[in-house]
Amino acid sequence: MGQCYARNVPVDGDGGGGGGGVVTTTISVSAAGEEVVVEEAGRRRSGRPSPAETPRRWAVATPARSSAAGSPWAGSPLPEGIAPSPAPSATTPRRFFRRPFPPPSPAKHIKASLARRFGQRSPATAQAAMPPLGVSIPENAAGGGGEVERELDKSFGYARHFAATYELGTEVGRGHFGNTCLARARRGDMRGHMLAVKVISKAKMTTAISIEDVRREVKILKALSGHSNLIKFYDACEDALNVYIIMELCEGGELLDRILSRGGRYPEEDAKVIVEQILNVVAFCHLQGVVHRDLKPENFLFSTKDEHSPMKLIDFGLSDFIRPDERLNDIVGSAYYVAPEVLHRPFWARTESGIFRSVLRADPSFDDTPWSSISPEAKDFVKRLLNKDYRKRMTAAQALSHPWLRDECRPIPLDMLVFKLIKTYLRSTPLKRAALKALSRAIKEDELIYIRAQYNLLEPSSRDGRICIENLRMALLQNSTDAMKESKALDILNALQPLAYRRMDFEEFRAATISPYQLEASSQWEEISSIAFVYFEQEGNRAITIEELAREMNLSSAAYSVVRDWIRPSDGKLSFLGYTKFLHGLTMRSSNVRRHN
Repeated sequence: MGQCYARNVPVDGDGGGGGGGVVTTTISVSAAGEEVVVEEAGRRRSGRPSPAETPRRWAVATPARSSAAGSPWAGSPLPEGIAPSPAPSATTPRRFFRRPFPPPSPAKHIKASLARRFGQRSPATAQAAMPPLGVSIPENAAGGGGEVERELDKSFGYARHFAATYELGTEVGRGHFGNTCLARARRGDMRGHMLAVKVISKAKMTTAISIEDVRREVKILKALSGHSNLIKFYDACEDALNVYIIMELCEGGELLDRILSRGGRYPEEDAKVIVEQILNVVAFCHLQGVVHRDLKPENFLFSTKDEHSPMKLIDFGLSDFIRPDERLNDIVGSAYYVAPEVLHRPFWARTESGIFRSVLRADPSFDDTPWSSISPEAKDFVKRLLNKDYRKRMTAAQALSHPWLRDECRPIPLDMLVFKLIKTYLRSTPLKRAALKALSRAIKEDELIYIRAQYNLLEPSSRDGRICIENLRMALLQNSTDAMKESKALDILNALQPLAYRRMDFEEFRAATISPYQLEASSQWEEISSIAFVYFEQEGNRAITIEELAREMNLSSAAYSVVRDWIRPSDGKLSFLGYTKFLHGLTMRSSNVRRHN
Protein backbone atom coordinates (compact mmCIF):
# COMPACT_ATOMS: atom_id res chain seq x y z
CA MET A 1 0.00 0.00 0.00
CA GLY A 2 1.41 3.41 -0.86
CA GLN A 3 2.65 6.04 1.49
CA CYS A 4 0.21 8.37 3.20
CA TYR A 5 1.18 10.89 5.77
CA ALA A 6 0.03 14.33 6.86
CA ARG A 7 0.69 17.47 4.89
CA ASN A 8 -1.19 20.77 5.19
CA VAL A 9 -1.73 22.65 1.94
CA PRO A 10 -2.80 26.32 1.95
CA VAL A 11 -6.07 26.91 0.12
CA ASP A 12 -7.76 30.14 -0.80
CA GLY A 13 -11.15 31.03 -2.15
CA ASP A 14 -14.71 30.21 -1.21
CA GLY A 15 -16.30 26.83 -0.93
CA GLY A 16 -18.93 24.85 0.82
CA GLY A 17 -16.90 22.08 2.33
CA GLY A 18 -16.81 23.45 5.81
CA GLY A 19 -13.36 22.90 7.22
CA GLY A 20 -12.15 19.96 5.35
CA GLY A 21 -15.60 18.48 5.50
CA VAL A 22 -17.12 16.74 6.10
CA VAL A 23 -14.69 14.35 6.12
CA THR A 24 -11.43 12.68 5.13
CA THR A 25 -11.10 8.91 5.27
CA THR A 26 -9.02 5.72 4.65
CA ILE A 27 -9.14 2.07 3.74
CA SER A 28 -9.22 -0.64 6.37
CA VAL A 29 -7.95 -4.13 7.13
CA SER A 30 -7.74 -6.28 10.21
CA ALA A 31 -4.69 -6.43 12.46
CA ALA A 32 -3.70 -9.69 10.81
CA GLY A 33 -4.07 -8.24 7.33
CA GLU A 34 -7.13 -10.39 6.66
CA GLU A 35 -10.66 -9.40 5.81
CA VAL A 36 -13.05 -8.89 8.71
CA VAL A 37 -16.58 -9.46 7.45
CA VAL A 38 -20.04 -10.26 8.66
CA GLU A 39 -22.67 -12.10 6.72
CA GLU A 40 -25.56 -10.13 5.25
CA ALA A 41 -28.23 -12.24 3.68
CA GLY A 42 -25.69 -14.11 1.61
CA ARG A 43 -23.62 -10.97 0.99
CA ARG A 44 -20.43 -9.80 2.64
CA ARG A 45 -19.77 -6.45 4.26
CA SER A 46 -17.15 -5.08 6.54
CA GLY A 47 -17.51 -5.59 10.27
CA ARG A 48 -18.04 -2.57 12.51
CA PRO A 49 -15.43 -1.15 14.83
CA SER A 50 -15.55 -0.82 18.54
CA PRO A 51 -16.41 2.59 19.96
CA ALA A 52 -13.16 2.17 21.84
CA GLU A 53 -10.97 2.97 18.93
CA THR A 54 -10.76 3.84 15.30
CA PRO A 55 -7.00 3.55 14.79
CA ARG A 56 -4.91 6.10 13.03
CA ARG A 57 -3.59 6.76 9.51
CA TRP A 58 -4.14 3.32 8.02
CA ALA A 59 -7.02 3.04 10.39
CA VAL A 60 -8.20 -0.48 11.13
CA ALA A 61 -11.81 0.46 10.69
CA THR A 62 -13.12 -3.09 10.86
CA PRO A 63 -11.59 -4.92 13.83
CA ALA A 64 -13.52 -7.64 15.56
CA ARG A 65 -14.94 -6.67 18.93
CA SER A 66 -15.30 -8.57 22.12
CA SER A 67 -17.22 -7.99 25.29
CA ALA A 68 -16.01 -9.37 28.58
CA ALA A 69 -18.21 -11.58 30.66
CA GLY A 70 -20.27 -9.65 33.09
CA SER A 71 -20.41 -6.60 30.89
CA PRO A 72 -23.70 -4.79 31.15
CA TRP A 73 -23.83 -4.92 27.39
CA ALA A 74 -23.28 -8.66 27.03
CA GLY A 75 -26.37 -10.27 25.54
CA SER A 76 -27.63 -12.99 23.29
CA PRO A 77 -25.16 -15.27 21.44
CA LEU A 78 -24.09 -14.18 18.00
CA PRO A 79 -22.95 -16.19 14.98
CA GLU A 80 -19.45 -17.53 15.24
CA GLY A 81 -16.77 -14.95 14.50
CA ILE A 82 -19.00 -11.93 15.13
CA ALA A 83 -18.40 -9.99 18.30
CA PRO A 84 -21.25 -8.08 19.96
CA SER A 85 -21.80 -4.35 19.87
CA PRO A 86 -21.99 -2.44 23.16
CA ALA A 87 -25.68 -1.81 22.46
CA PRO A 88 -28.28 -4.03 24.16
CA SER A 89 -28.76 -7.11 22.04
CA ALA A 90 -32.48 -7.10 22.68
CA THR A 91 -32.86 -3.89 20.69
CA THR A 92 -30.16 -4.46 18.09
CA PRO A 93 -30.65 -7.70 16.14
CA ARG A 94 -27.93 -8.27 13.60
CA ARG A 95 -29.95 -7.20 10.60
CA PHE A 96 -28.61 -5.20 7.72
CA PHE A 97 -30.67 -3.26 5.23
CA ARG A 98 -30.17 -4.46 1.70
CA ARG A 99 -27.94 -2.67 -0.75
CA PRO A 100 -28.07 -2.61 -4.57
CA PHE A 101 -24.67 -4.33 -4.59
CA PRO A 102 -22.23 -5.28 -1.86
CA PRO A 103 -18.94 -3.32 -2.04
CA PRO A 104 -16.00 -5.70 -1.95
CA SER A 105 -13.67 -5.60 1.00
CA PRO A 106 -10.61 -3.47 0.18
CA ALA A 107 -8.41 -5.68 2.36
CA LYS A 108 -7.19 -7.91 -0.46
CA HIS A 109 -6.23 -4.89 -2.55
CA ILE A 110 -4.28 -3.43 0.35
CA LYS A 111 -2.47 -6.75 0.83
CA ALA A 112 -1.67 -6.89 -2.89
CA SER A 113 -0.28 -3.35 -2.82
CA LEU A 114 1.82 -4.17 0.21
CA ALA A 115 3.13 -7.28 -1.50
CA ARG A 116 4.19 -5.19 -4.49
CA ARG A 117 5.77 -2.62 -2.22
CA PHE A 118 7.87 -5.21 -0.41
CA GLY A 119 9.02 -6.96 -3.54
CA GLN A 120 6.69 -9.98 -3.76
CA ARG A 121 8.24 -11.69 -0.74
CA SER A 122 6.66 -14.63 0.90
CA PRO A 123 3.73 -13.77 3.17
CA ALA A 124 5.70 -14.60 6.31
CA THR A 125 8.69 -12.53 5.25
CA ALA A 126 6.56 -9.65 4.07
CA GLN A 127 4.54 -9.67 7.27
CA ALA A 128 7.70 -9.49 9.35
CA ALA A 129 9.07 -6.65 7.26
CA MET A 130 5.87 -4.59 7.12
CA PRO A 131 5.31 -1.82 9.64
CA PRO A 132 2.35 -2.26 11.99
CA LEU A 133 -1.03 -1.44 10.52
CA GLY A 134 -2.58 1.68 11.93
CA VAL A 135 0.46 3.89 11.32
CA SER A 136 1.63 5.75 8.26
CA ILE A 137 4.76 4.94 6.28
CA PRO A 138 7.13 7.88 5.76
CA GLU A 139 7.78 8.66 2.10
CA ASN A 140 11.48 7.97 2.52
CA ALA A 141 10.97 4.63 4.25
CA ALA A 142 13.03 1.87 2.71
CA GLY A 143 12.01 -1.76 2.92
CA GLY A 144 9.53 -1.14 5.71
CA GLY A 145 12.14 0.36 8.00
CA GLY A 146 11.37 3.34 10.16
CA GLU A 147 11.89 4.71 13.61
CA VAL A 148 13.40 2.43 16.19
CA GLU A 149 11.02 1.92 19.10
CA ARG A 150 13.72 2.29 21.78
CA GLU A 151 14.38 5.83 20.53
CA LEU A 152 10.79 6.98 21.06
CA ASP A 153 9.80 9.02 24.07
CA LYS A 154 6.51 7.59 25.28
CA SER A 155 6.15 9.85 28.27
CA PHE A 156 3.11 12.08 27.83
CA GLY A 157 3.30 14.05 31.05
CA TYR A 158 -0.14 12.87 32.18
CA ALA A 159 -1.00 12.11 35.79
CA ARG A 160 0.13 8.71 37.08
CA HIS A 161 -2.58 8.25 39.70
CA PHE A 162 -4.92 6.12 37.60
CA ALA A 163 -4.87 3.00 39.81
CA ALA A 164 -5.37 5.07 42.95
CA THR A 165 -8.21 7.15 41.50
CA TYR A 166 -10.12 4.71 39.31
CA GLU A 167 -11.15 1.09 39.64
CA LEU A 168 -10.95 -0.53 36.22
CA GLY A 169 -13.86 -2.81 35.34
CA THR A 170 -14.80 -5.12 32.48
CA GLU A 171 -13.91 -4.55 28.86
CA VAL A 172 -16.77 -3.36 26.68
CA GLY A 173 -15.03 -2.84 23.36
CA ARG A 174 -11.74 -3.50 21.61
CA GLY A 175 -9.86 -1.82 18.79
CA HIS A 176 -6.46 -2.22 17.19
CA PHE A 177 -4.70 0.32 19.39
CA GLY A 178 -6.55 -0.32 22.61
CA ASN A 179 -9.79 -1.14 24.31
CA THR A 180 -12.55 0.54 26.28
CA CYS A 181 -13.43 -0.57 29.79
CA LEU A 182 -15.89 0.35 32.46
CA ALA A 183 -14.42 2.09 35.49
CA ARG A 184 -15.58 3.47 38.81
CA ALA A 185 -14.12 6.62 40.32
CA ARG A 186 -12.66 5.99 43.79
CA ARG A 187 -12.18 9.61 44.79
CA GLY A 188 -12.65 13.19 43.66
CA ASP A 189 -15.74 14.94 42.31
CA MET A 190 -16.76 11.86 40.32
CA ARG A 191 -16.42 9.46 43.25
CA GLY A 192 -18.77 6.50 42.87
CA HIS A 193 -19.69 7.34 39.26
CA MET A 194 -19.35 4.82 36.47
CA LEU A 195 -17.11 6.02 33.64
CA ALA A 196 -15.65 4.79 30.36
CA VAL A 197 -11.88 4.46 30.06
CA LYS A 198 -10.08 4.15 26.76
CA VAL A 199 -6.89 2.17 27.38
CA ILE A 200 -4.21 2.68 24.71
CA SER A 201 -1.21 0.37 24.83
CA LYS A 202 2.17 2.09 24.64
CA ALA A 203 3.62 -1.07 23.12
CA LYS A 204 1.59 -0.38 19.98
CA MET A 205 2.89 3.17 19.66
CA THR A 206 5.72 2.23 17.34
CA THR A 207 6.27 5.56 15.54
CA ALA A 208 6.46 9.20 16.49
CA ILE A 209 3.30 9.72 14.46
CA SER A 210 1.31 7.22 16.51
CA ILE A 211 2.49 8.88 19.72
CA GLU A 212 1.54 12.30 18.40
CA ASP A 213 -1.89 10.97 17.40
CA VAL A 214 -2.61 9.98 21.00
CA ARG A 215 -1.32 13.28 22.28
CA ARG A 216 -3.50 15.18 19.80
CA GLU A 217 -6.60 13.13 20.61
CA VAL A 218 -6.31 14.01 24.28
CA LYS A 219 -5.60 17.66 23.44
CA ILE A 220 -8.70 17.89 21.23
CA LEU A 221 -10.97 16.17 23.76
CA LYS A 222 -9.70 18.46 26.49
CA ALA A 223 -9.97 21.61 24.37
CA LEU A 224 -13.48 20.99 23.05
CA SER A 225 -16.04 21.52 25.76
CA GLY A 226 -19.56 22.64 26.37
CA HIS A 227 -21.54 20.91 23.63
CA SER A 228 -24.37 18.59 24.58
CA ASN A 229 -23.68 16.17 21.71
CA LEU A 230 -19.96 15.77 22.44
CA ILE A 231 -18.52 13.08 24.69
CA LYS A 232 -17.36 14.56 28.00
CA PHE A 233 -13.66 14.29 28.78
CA TYR A 234 -12.66 14.02 32.44
CA ASP A 235 -9.01 13.07 32.72
CA ALA A 236 -5.95 11.54 31.05
CA CYS A 237 -3.51 9.31 32.92
CA GLU A 238 -0.59 7.09 32.06
CA ASP A 239 1.71 4.45 33.50
CA ALA A 240 4.58 2.45 32.07
CA LEU A 241 2.28 0.33 29.91
CA ASN A 242 -0.75 2.40 28.89
CA VAL A 243 -2.38 5.75 28.37
CA TYR A 244 -5.84 6.06 29.95
CA ILE A 245 -8.45 8.49 28.61
CA ILE A 246 -11.31 8.87 31.08
CA MET A 247 -14.66 9.93 29.62
CA GLU A 248 -18.36 9.82 30.37
CA LEU A 249 -20.09 6.47 30.03
CA CYS A 250 -22.71 6.17 27.28
CA GLU A 251 -24.84 3.08 27.85
CA GLY A 252 -27.32 3.48 24.99
CA GLY A 253 -25.25 1.84 22.26
CA GLU A 254 -24.31 2.96 18.77
CA LEU A 255 -26.49 4.89 16.36
CA LEU A 256 -25.84 2.18 13.78
CA ASP A 257 -27.35 -0.45 16.06
CA ARG A 258 -30.44 1.69 16.57
CA ILE A 259 -30.78 2.02 12.80
CA LEU A 260 -30.39 -1.72 12.30
CA SER A 261 -32.87 -2.47 15.07
CA ARG A 262 -35.44 -0.60 12.96
CA GLY A 263 -34.60 -2.68 9.91
CA GLY A 264 -32.55 0.14 8.43
CA ARG A 265 -35.51 2.52 8.20
CA TYR A 266 -36.18 5.74 10.06
CA PRO A 267 -39.31 7.81 9.40
CA GLU A 268 -38.40 11.29 8.20
CA GLU A 269 -39.47 12.97 11.42
CA ASP A 270 -37.33 10.60 13.51
CA ALA A 271 -34.44 10.98 11.09
CA LYS A 272 -34.58 14.76 11.48
CA VAL A 273 -33.90 14.45 15.21
CA ILE A 274 -30.83 12.32 14.52
CA VAL A 275 -29.49 14.43 11.65
CA GLU A 276 -29.98 17.66 13.58
CA GLN A 277 -27.81 16.41 16.46
CA ILE A 278 -25.09 15.26 14.08
CA LEU A 279 -25.01 18.58 12.21
CA ASN A 280 -25.02 20.62 15.40
CA VAL A 281 -21.93 18.96 16.84
CA VAL A 282 -20.14 18.94 13.47
CA ALA A 283 -20.82 22.68 13.02
CA PHE A 284 -19.48 23.26 16.53
CA CYS A 285 -16.28 21.33 15.83
CA HIS A 286 -15.69 23.02 12.48
CA LEU A 287 -16.08 26.49 13.98
CA GLN A 288 -13.45 25.58 16.58
CA GLY A 289 -11.06 24.49 13.82
CA VAL A 290 -11.41 20.75 14.51
CA VAL A 291 -12.25 18.14 11.90
CA HIS A 292 -13.31 14.72 13.19
CA ARG A 293 -12.45 12.82 9.97
CA ASP A 294 -14.23 9.61 10.90
CA LEU A 295 -17.89 10.56 11.12
CA LYS A 296 -20.09 7.47 10.89
CA PRO A 297 -23.02 5.92 12.80
CA GLU A 298 -20.63 3.75 14.80
CA ASN A 299 -19.07 6.86 16.36
CA PHE A 300 -22.29 8.27 17.74
CA LEU A 301 -23.42 6.74 21.04
CA PHE A 302 -26.68 7.30 22.89
CA SER A 303 -26.27 8.47 26.47
CA THR A 304 -28.89 6.05 27.77
CA LYS A 305 -31.10 3.28 26.46
CA ASP A 306 -34.06 5.64 26.36
CA GLU A 307 -35.55 6.05 22.89
CA HIS A 308 -35.18 9.84 23.06
CA SER A 309 -31.72 9.87 24.59
CA PRO A 310 -29.28 12.46 23.19
CA MET A 311 -26.33 11.25 21.13
CA LYS A 312 -22.65 11.85 21.80
CA LEU A 313 -19.88 12.05 19.22
CA ILE A 314 -16.94 9.84 20.23
CA ASP A 315 -13.51 8.69 19.03
CA PHE A 316 -11.36 11.67 18.08
CA GLY A 317 -8.39 9.42 17.30
CA LEU A 318 -8.28 10.59 13.67
CA SER A 319 -9.21 14.20 14.37
CA ASP A 320 -6.99 17.17 13.72
CA PHE A 321 -6.83 20.91 14.02
CA ILE A 322 -7.16 22.92 10.82
CA ARG A 323 -6.68 26.61 10.12
CA PRO A 324 -9.24 28.45 7.99
CA ASP A 325 -6.77 28.82 5.09
CA GLU A 326 -5.51 25.23 5.16
CA ARG A 327 -6.64 21.94 3.74
CA LEU A 328 -5.65 18.60 5.24
CA ASN A 329 -4.20 16.11 2.79
CA ASP A 330 -4.31 12.87 4.81
CA ILE A 331 -6.12 9.70 3.82
CA VAL A 332 -7.86 8.63 7.01
CA GLY A 333 -11.20 7.33 8.18
CA SER A 334 -13.34 4.34 7.17
CA ALA A 335 -13.68 3.00 3.65
CA TYR A 336 -17.47 2.75 3.58
CA TYR A 337 -17.85 6.44 4.46
CA VAL A 338 -15.08 7.82 2.26
CA ALA A 339 -15.55 11.17 0.50
CA PRO A 340 -14.68 11.34 -3.22
CA GLU A 341 -12.08 14.10 -2.92
CA VAL A 342 -10.10 11.98 -0.46
CA LEU A 343 -9.45 9.43 -3.19
CA HIS A 344 -8.36 11.88 -5.88
CA ARG A 345 -4.66 11.17 -5.37
CA PRO A 346 -2.19 9.17 -7.51
CA PHE A 347 -1.87 6.26 -5.12
CA TRP A 348 -5.59 5.57 -5.16
CA ALA A 349 -5.74 5.83 -8.94
CA ARG A 350 -3.62 2.67 -9.07
CA THR A 351 -5.96 0.55 -6.95
CA GLU A 352 -8.69 -1.68 -8.34
CA SER A 353 -11.03 -1.73 -5.39
CA GLY A 354 -14.67 -1.63 -6.43
CA ILE A 355 -15.71 0.37 -3.39
CA PHE A 356 -13.43 3.24 -4.25
CA ARG A 357 -14.34 3.18 -7.93
CA SER A 358 -17.97 3.43 -6.89
CA VAL A 359 -17.27 6.40 -4.62
CA LEU A 360 -15.44 8.23 -7.39
CA ARG A 361 -17.70 7.40 -10.33
CA ALA A 362 -21.13 6.26 -9.23
CA ASP A 363 -23.97 8.74 -8.90
CA PRO A 364 -26.69 8.02 -6.32
CA SER A 365 -30.08 7.15 -7.75
CA PHE A 366 -33.14 8.74 -6.19
CA ASP A 367 -35.60 6.76 -8.29
CA ASP A 368 -35.28 3.43 -6.48
CA THR A 369 -36.91 2.37 -3.21
CA PRO A 370 -37.27 3.99 -0.72
CA TRP A 371 -36.80 7.39 -2.39
CA SER A 372 -40.18 7.36 -4.09
CA SER A 373 -41.81 7.78 -0.68
CA ILE A 374 -39.40 10.47 0.56
CA SER A 375 -40.36 14.14 0.54
CA PRO A 376 -38.84 16.43 -2.14
CA GLU A 377 -37.23 18.53 0.61
CA ALA A 378 -35.49 15.50 2.08
CA LYS A 379 -34.22 14.39 -1.32
CA ASP A 380 -32.88 17.86 -2.07
CA PHE A 381 -31.19 17.89 1.35
CA VAL A 382 -29.38 14.61 0.64
CA LYS A 383 -28.45 15.60 -2.91
CA ARG A 384 -26.84 18.83 -1.72
CA LEU A 385 -24.74 16.91 0.78
CA LEU A 386 -23.68 14.20 -1.68
CA ASN A 387 -22.23 16.52 -4.31
CA LYS A 388 -18.83 15.20 -5.38
CA ASP A 389 -17.44 18.74 -5.56
CA TYR A 390 -16.79 19.64 -1.92
CA ARG A 391 -17.12 23.34 -2.74
CA LYS A 392 -20.75 22.80 -3.73
CA ARG A 393 -21.80 20.91 -0.61
CA MET A 394 -23.62 22.62 2.21
CA THR A 395 -21.71 23.18 5.41
CA ALA A 396 -23.20 21.77 8.61
CA ALA A 397 -24.56 25.21 9.55
CA GLN A 398 -26.10 25.66 6.11
CA ALA A 399 -27.68 22.21 6.28
CA LEU A 400 -29.39 23.21 9.53
CA SER A 401 -31.02 26.09 7.66
CA HIS A 402 -32.24 23.87 4.80
CA PRO A 403 -36.04 23.75 4.40
CA TRP A 404 -36.11 20.08 5.42
CA LEU A 405 -34.63 20.84 8.85
CA ARG A 406 -35.47 24.49 9.32
CA ASP A 407 -36.92 25.37 12.70
CA GLU A 408 -37.50 28.99 13.67
CA CYS A 409 -37.13 28.04 17.33
CA ARG A 410 -33.66 26.56 16.80
CA PRO A 411 -30.81 29.00 16.20
CA ILE A 412 -28.43 28.44 13.29
CA PRO A 413 -24.82 28.23 14.53
CA LEU A 414 -22.08 30.60 13.43
CA ASP A 415 -20.35 29.31 10.31
CA MET A 416 -16.61 29.69 9.63
CA LEU A 417 -17.44 29.64 5.91
CA VAL A 418 -18.82 33.18 6.27
CA PHE A 419 -15.43 34.44 7.43
CA LYS A 420 -13.68 32.69 4.54
CA LEU A 421 -16.06 34.16 1.97
CA ILE A 422 -15.72 37.68 3.38
CA LYS A 423 -11.93 37.32 3.19
CA THR A 424 -12.16 36.36 -0.49
CA TYR A 425 -14.61 39.19 -1.21
CA LEU A 426 -12.36 41.81 0.38
CA ARG A 427 -9.49 40.65 -1.84
CA SER A 428 -11.53 40.62 -5.05
CA THR A 429 -11.56 43.25 -7.80
CA PRO A 430 -14.36 45.82 -8.30
CA LEU A 431 -15.66 43.85 -11.29
CA LYS A 432 -15.86 40.63 -9.28
CA ARG A 433 -17.66 42.44 -6.45
CA ALA A 434 -20.18 43.84 -8.94
CA ALA A 435 -20.77 40.34 -10.31
CA LEU A 436 -21.33 38.95 -6.80
CA LYS A 437 -23.62 41.83 -5.88
CA ALA A 438 -25.81 41.09 -8.92
CA LEU A 439 -25.88 37.40 -8.00
CA SER A 440 -26.84 38.13 -4.40
CA ARG A 441 -29.81 40.21 -5.55
CA ALA A 442 -31.15 37.27 -7.56
CA ILE A 443 -31.11 34.59 -4.85
CA LYS A 444 -34.30 33.22 -3.37
CA GLU A 445 -35.59 33.74 0.15
CA ASP A 446 -34.52 30.25 1.19
CA GLU A 447 -30.88 31.19 0.68
CA LEU A 448 -31.33 34.52 2.45
CA ILE A 449 -32.53 32.84 5.65
CA TYR A 450 -29.06 31.40 6.27
CA ILE A 451 -27.29 34.65 5.35
CA ARG A 452 -29.58 36.77 7.55
CA ALA A 453 -29.05 34.40 10.45
CA GLN A 454 -25.26 34.69 10.08
CA TYR A 455 -25.48 38.48 9.87
CA ASN A 456 -27.59 38.66 13.03
CA LEU A 457 -25.07 36.45 14.87
CA LEU A 458 -22.51 39.19 14.22
CA GLU A 459 -24.74 41.61 16.17
CA PRO A 460 -24.76 44.57 13.77
CA SER A 461 -24.84 48.06 15.21
CA SER A 462 -28.23 49.20 16.46
CA ARG A 463 -27.42 52.66 15.14
CA ASP A 464 -26.86 51.95 11.45
CA GLY A 465 -27.28 48.16 11.15
CA ARG A 466 -23.71 47.68 9.91
CA ILE A 467 -20.82 45.49 11.00
CA CYS A 468 -17.07 45.98 11.26
CA ILE A 469 -14.13 43.80 12.16
CA GLU A 470 -14.93 44.09 15.85
CA ASN A 471 -18.29 42.40 15.26
CA LEU A 472 -16.51 39.50 13.60
CA ARG A 473 -13.96 39.27 16.38
CA MET A 474 -16.56 39.27 19.16
CA ALA A 475 -18.67 36.65 17.39
CA LEU A 476 -15.70 34.29 17.23
CA LEU A 477 -14.67 34.90 20.82
CA GLN A 478 -18.19 34.34 22.12
CA ASN A 479 -18.22 30.91 20.48
CA SER A 480 -14.62 29.93 21.16
CA THR A 481 -13.13 27.10 23.20
CA ASP A 482 -9.46 26.29 23.78
CA ALA A 483 -9.61 24.33 20.53
CA MET A 484 -10.17 27.52 18.54
CA LYS A 485 -6.99 28.98 20.02
CA GLU A 486 -5.06 25.77 19.32
CA SER A 487 -6.23 25.64 15.70
CA LYS A 488 -5.35 29.31 15.18
CA ALA A 489 -8.84 29.90 13.81
CA LEU A 490 -8.70 33.47 15.10
CA ASP A 491 -5.89 34.16 12.63
CA ILE A 492 -8.53 34.67 9.95
CA LEU A 493 -9.21 38.07 11.49
CA ASN A 494 -5.84 39.22 10.14
CA ALA A 495 -7.21 38.77 6.62
CA LEU A 496 -10.26 40.88 7.46
CA GLN A 497 -8.33 44.01 8.43
CA PRO A 498 -9.94 46.17 5.70
CA LEU A 499 -13.08 46.10 7.84
CA ALA A 500 -11.14 47.89 10.56
CA TYR A 501 -11.44 51.06 8.48
CA ARG A 502 -14.95 50.74 7.09
CA ARG A 503 -18.28 49.15 7.81
CA MET A 504 -20.36 46.63 5.88
CA ASP A 505 -24.15 46.77 5.54
CA PHE A 506 -26.39 43.77 4.92
CA GLU A 507 -26.51 44.29 1.16
CA GLU A 508 -22.73 44.09 0.90
CA PHE A 509 -22.59 41.23 3.43
CA ARG A 510 -25.06 39.33 1.26
CA ALA A 511 -22.81 39.82 -1.78
CA ALA A 512 -19.72 38.83 0.19
CA THR A 513 -21.15 35.61 1.61
CA ILE A 514 -22.89 34.21 -1.45
CA SER A 515 -21.17 31.16 -2.90
CA PRO A 516 -21.50 30.71 -6.69
CA TYR A 517 -20.26 27.12 -6.30
CA GLN A 518 -23.10 26.17 -3.97
CA LEU A 519 -25.71 28.02 -6.00
CA GLU A 520 -24.58 26.20 -9.12
CA ALA A 521 -25.46 22.93 -7.36
CA SER A 522 -29.03 24.17 -6.89
CA SER A 523 -31.76 23.07 -9.27
CA GLN A 524 -32.65 26.77 -9.64
CA TRP A 525 -29.21 27.83 -10.86
CA GLU A 526 -30.25 28.59 -14.43
CA GLU A 527 -33.06 30.86 -13.27
CA ILE A 528 -30.93 32.57 -10.61
CA SER A 529 -27.99 33.19 -12.95
CA SER A 530 -30.27 34.57 -15.68
CA ILE A 531 -31.83 37.08 -13.29
CA ALA A 532 -28.42 37.96 -11.88
CA PHE A 533 -27.06 38.69 -15.35
CA VAL A 534 -29.85 41.19 -15.94
CA TYR A 535 -28.81 43.07 -12.78
CA PHE A 536 -25.16 42.82 -13.82
CA GLU A 537 -25.92 44.29 -17.24
CA GLN A 538 -27.70 47.23 -15.60
CA GLU A 539 -25.21 48.05 -12.87
CA GLY A 540 -21.87 46.30 -13.21
CA ASN A 541 -21.03 45.10 -16.72
CA ARG A 542 -18.37 47.08 -18.51
CA ALA A 543 -16.17 46.73 -21.57
CA ILE A 544 -13.16 44.54 -20.90
CA THR A 545 -10.33 43.24 -23.03
CA ILE A 546 -9.21 39.63 -23.19
CA GLU A 547 -5.99 40.57 -21.42
CA GLU A 548 -7.85 42.36 -18.61
CA LEU A 549 -10.23 39.43 -18.14
CA ALA A 550 -7.33 36.98 -17.97
CA ARG A 551 -5.64 39.15 -15.35
CA GLU A 552 -8.89 39.44 -13.40
CA MET A 553 -9.04 35.65 -13.22
CA ASN A 554 -5.31 35.19 -12.71
CA LEU A 555 -4.97 33.24 -15.97
CA SER A 556 -1.90 32.97 -18.19
CA SER A 557 -1.72 34.10 -21.80
CA ALA A 558 -2.25 30.47 -22.82
CA ALA A 559 -5.87 30.81 -21.65
CA TYR A 560 -6.68 33.76 -23.93
CA SER A 561 -8.36 31.50 -26.45
CA VAL A 562 -10.62 30.15 -23.69
CA VAL A 563 -11.86 33.51 -22.41
CA ARG A 564 -12.24 35.06 -25.89
CA ASP A 565 -15.70 33.53 -26.24
CA TRP A 566 -16.78 35.10 -22.98
CA ILE A 567 -16.67 38.65 -24.37
CA ARG A 568 -19.36 39.97 -26.75
CA PRO A 569 -17.85 41.25 -30.00
CA SER A 570 -20.61 43.89 -30.27
CA ASP A 571 -19.67 45.93 -27.18
CA GLY A 572 -16.69 44.22 -25.55
CA LYS A 573 -18.65 43.36 -22.41
CA LEU A 574 -19.10 39.99 -20.69
CA SER A 575 -21.73 37.75 -22.22
CA PHE A 576 -24.01 35.59 -20.10
CA LEU A 577 -21.60 32.69 -20.56
CA GLY A 578 -18.70 34.96 -19.61
CA TYR A 579 -20.55 36.22 -16.54
CA THR A 580 -21.29 32.74 -15.17
CA LYS A 581 -17.74 31.57 -15.89
CA PHE A 582 -16.29 34.72 -14.34
CA LEU A 583 -18.25 34.17 -11.13
CA HIS A 584 -16.33 31.06 -10.20
CA GLY A 585 -13.53 30.45 -12.67
CA LEU A 586 -13.19 27.51 -15.01
CA THR A 587 -15.03 24.97 -12.87
CA MET A 588 -18.49 25.39 -14.37
CA ARG A 589 -20.30 22.15 -15.08
CA SER A 590 -20.24 21.15 -18.71
CA SER A 591 -23.99 21.52 -19.26
CA ASN A 592 -25.14 23.94 -21.93
CA VAL A 593 -26.18 27.40 -20.77
CA ARG A 594 -28.36 29.92 -22.55
CA ARG A 595 -26.53 32.72 -24.28
CA HIS A 596 -27.74 36.29 -23.82
CA ASN A 597 -26.81 38.85 -26.45
